Amino acid sequence: MIEDLSHRLVEKVPASEIDADILALPYSIEGLISFNFWQEGFYWVCHKDQCPKKVQGITSEALEIDKLMLLKEGHFLKGHAIAAYRLQPSHKKQDTDVDSASPHTLIQMVAGKLGTTLLPQIALEPLTLNESELRAIHVNEPGPHRTIVLIIRLNYVRTNELTLLKDIFTKQLTNKYS
Repeated sequence: MIEDLSHRLVEKVPASEIDADILALPYSIEGLISFNFWQEGFYWVCHKDQCPKKVQGITSEALEIDKLMLLKEGHFLKGHAIAAYRLQPSHKKQDTDVDSASPHTLIQMVAGKLGTTLLPQIALEPLTLNESELRAIHVNEPGPHRTIVLIIRLNYVRTNELTLLKDIFTKQLTNKYS
């Protein structure tokens, strides 16, 4: 298993350096075969002292952009959030810009009341499990906001095995989140 930036992994698939990659779309995968196995929305994560009370959902227009902290430029989560909600990061206040490469760092900053962030459903529980002072509010926008896929090169010969793997992923994620 290799963890790396999306663009590096996507380049390794057609070069036969790796057989497959798990990737979150939107992302350019031209010339590759993809198997969708999960679709999800985002959650707005805020400190419970700084969140609206008794709110079950929020629209992207209601997000306080000046308090929203996203990952550094080039990180796929930042791109997904901007694409899903048509956010205009250039309108953010300069003093709240964050250059973090880690969602864990953002969560700690939210816990410290330094701002808010957006997380996809699949990352929500692992990142906020031990953070009782945080609230996660679903962003109510038409979705899905991102799709998780398994990608392979066009001439990959073990497609049947990867189809089985995709089915296992789908079943497990559906059982956990539905």
